[in-house]
Amino acid sequence: MTGEAKPRPTGEQLLAFEAKHPKATGRKETAILDELGIRPARYYQLLGRLIKTEDALRIDPMLTNRLRARSMKQQTEQKRRAHRGR
Repeated sequence: MTGEAKPRPTGEQLLAFEAKHPKATGRKETAILDELGIRPARYYQLLGRLIKTEDALRIDPMLTNRLRARSMKQQTEQKRRAHRGR
């Protein structure tokens, strides 16, 4: 091993990976490290930013819309929980 960092995954690679591994599991986290060469937290950051772009819609519109809907649902649930905690 040379110690060189892998280049950042492209939008195509991120969406293809997500399509291949739609469920969040420990196995998925291992695959993120093995296949993409980044930590799971970084993967989710990059994916979250990507799905907000027009590029993501051009690459895979159905997956992007599904991920956007899931993200919006999670945000709504987080806001609801935060509001209840007051």
